[in-house]
Amino acid sequence: MDKNTFTVINDEGKEITCNVLFTFDSEETGKSYIVYTDNSVDDQGNTQVFASIFDPTTQSTKLEPIETEKEWKVIETILETLQEEVRKKHEEAQGEGTDNKE
Repeated sequence: MDKNTFTVINDEGKEITCNVLFTFDSEETGKSYIVYTDNSVDDQGNTQVFASIFDPTTQSTKLEPIETEKEWKVIETILETLQEEVRKKHEEAQGEGTDNKE
């Protein structure tokens, strides 16, 4: 697995390149997770994001499904935190571009 991309074969036998958004280890679950996108969009126009369990000690792109509610909650919390940080940085950047003369 490249650090930034990897390829999977979908159900139709087609190769799809996925971009790694981030990886993390959870002390709570004792597992490693990968969060990634294939750059597809959903019906609302949002980029689809996926998460799986993976083994960072191998070169294999074998991804395991996340099956417990506890694991999904850990991932959702991290995603929400990252989205909030991005939103704050965007707002700060917007504020820096404005002229505050009275």
